[in-house]
Amino acid sequence: MESIIIAAVLGASLMRAILPFLFLGVVAGSYLSAASRLPALKAERWVNSTPLTPEALRGKVVLIDIWEYTCVNWIRTAPYVKAWNRDYAGLGLVVVGVHAPEFEFGKRAEHIDRGIRDHGLTYPIALDNDFAIWRALGNDAWPAKYLFDAQGKLVKRWVGEGSYDEIETEIRRLLVAARPGVQLPAVSPEAAAFAKTGEPSYAGITNETYVGADRREPGAFTLEGDWQSGRQFIELRKGTGKIVLPFVAGEVNIVMQPGPAGSATITVLLDGKPVGEARGADVGPDGVAHFDRAGMIRLVARAAGGKHVLTLIASDPGLRAFVFTFGP
Repeated sequence: MESIIIAAVLGASLMRAILPFLFLGVVAGSYLSAASRLPALKAERWVNSTPLTPEALRGKVVLIDIWEYTCVNWIRTAPYVKAWNRDYAGLGLVVVGVHAPEFEFGKRAEHIDRGIRDHGLTYPIALDNDFAIWRALGNDAWPAKYLFDAQGKLVKRWVGEGSYDEIETEIRRLLVAARPGVQLPAVSPEAAAFAKTGEPSYAGITNETYVGADRREPGAFTLEGDWQSGRQFIELRKGTGKIVLPFVAGEVNIVMQPGPAGSATITVLLDGKPVGEARGADVGPDGVAHFDRAGMIRLVARAAGGKHVLTLIASDPGLRAFVFTFGP
């Protein structure tokens, strides 16, 4: 199930020490190893805000959102986080997005700054390239949400996707406790809709598939052409290259980075034919995805049930592929 990524981290070279990820169900309210109080927010850089401290946030309800701009699990939670900022920022809630990069390119300002713009994030963002805030929180996963009351005490932690109605209920409760008599708006349309539909089932869906040498599973995909392998990625050296991936899912995404040219294209085939009506939002009617930034590309949506084979065809030297993700 792709609703949570758990990472074990060790030592100063933290990104090199991330162990193979496990894919588990949503964990709500489990925070035995988490910090009990709002820790110092020692970020490398802040976006949308001057640096924030626990002292400056005293009296505010604080929601810390551990995120990663290419992570599909976080991307699915983003509309709810933005809705809480929209509806409750003026009533005493401070949302702080703590970006901890999974891949090396995510540490570079030009990539994360564009990711913040592309996702439409207007609340304070702390760039945690060294995982200092991650460690201070005792965090171990993307995405994760930590809710602190107006005295800076941790009230609850949620890991993974889902529980949006529960999170909003807790936010509202803490806002009233901090400011008795405050007039709250109706529950957000986003959380209200989730309360009716719930989380979709990921049963039987292909697990997240890393292609770099560190976390690659033998036999998960095949390559054709002149590719070289790095720790986190595979890179097309020259000519035409193909990635062939069997999968079971309705949705397929990939994290990619263009080569030195700064832009690239990939042709998407589903079961040996142009992807057609099953194409993802980033693929044109011609079955080709054009991209000019490192990030997640939505390849397939609404694929019929059962087993499929995805083929990606590329010819831009230096193009890198990092990980496939899937959804129902």
